[in-house]
Amino acid sequence: MAGGLAALLDDIATLAKLAAASIDDVGAAAGRASAKAVGVVIDDTAVTPQYVHGVTSNRELPMIWKIAKGSLRNKLLFILPAILLLSQFLPWLLTPILMVGGTYLAFEGAEKLWEAVSGKKHEKPAVTAPEQGPDAENRMVSSAIRTDLILSAEIMVIALNEVADEQFLSRALILVVVALGITALVYGVVALIVKMDDIGLRLAQTRSGAGAAFGRGLVNAMPKVLSVLSTVGTAAMLWVGGHILLVGVDELGWHGLYDVVHHLEEAVHGVAGVGGLLAWLVNTVASALVGLVVGAVVVLVMHQVHRRKGHAVQH
Repeated sequence: MAGGLAALLDDIATLAKLAAASIDDVGAAAGRASAKAVGVVIDDTAVTPQYVHGVTSNRELPMIWKIAKGSLRNKLLFILPAILLLSQFLPWLLTPILMVGGTYLAFEGAEKLWEAVSGKKHEKPAVTAPEQGPDAENRMVSSAIRTDLILSAEIMVIALNEVADEQFLSRALILVVVALGITALVYGVVALIVKMDDIGLRLAQTRSGAGAAFGRGLVNAMPKVLSVLSTVGTAAMLWVGGHILLVGVDELGWHGLYDVVHHLEEAVHGVAGVGGLLAWLVNTVASALVGLVVGAVVVLVMHQVHRRKGHAVQH
């Protein structure tokens, strides 16, 4: 009896170890998959605060919570089942779909760069949600969730591409972890960003000396933080979009461009002490250039289309 109980306990301990190892594997894979989506994550974090700009302070966090729930719904109910079925039955479609997303990222990055250089930025109406009426908040939330659908799809497909060799159940678990983790990270940071100036203002009003100075510093720094975040997001979109395209054309059988970049990486990899960093920089710069070129072409095409539509309407 004692021996049987000991054997049972031993089996339970073994199963617990296997379960713990499996959880560790899922967590590690989710971490790797999430890291590959960094460009889209940064862009998502940079874009979302714009939707609560001008909203009264007491409605900022509730709106962000609504957007976060919508983002999670996008990932878990719509995107996840679709891409899992795709990876199971039509895996060859993943690379082209990923490349379409990469092209979109490159376009978004190039469009933002063009707006910054030309000064022709699309302006949002300078009217706050309360001034537009009671339904304005819901419209703003819906608009943010629609934008998030595109960005979330990119995050999930990029993550899936990193774990495509895993078993179906493992892929599903990893992507659920990615969806939960990325959503919590993005909207946690967004909530912190949009409330940072309120925190600074409160410190400036209720504290004195160093505390008040720190509060005023927060208030003054937030526009610069948002500007830097937007710039980093633009660079990341060009880099990630270009890298997706660079790897994608290689996987589809067109090896020339990827081989050139690979040879350049190998040429600097042997430099003592900094070879790894230089190789990464070469790949990053090459990817960003690919993203910039492809994005610029798409921007040019889209501007021509809009111009022709404008002429057609006038006539």
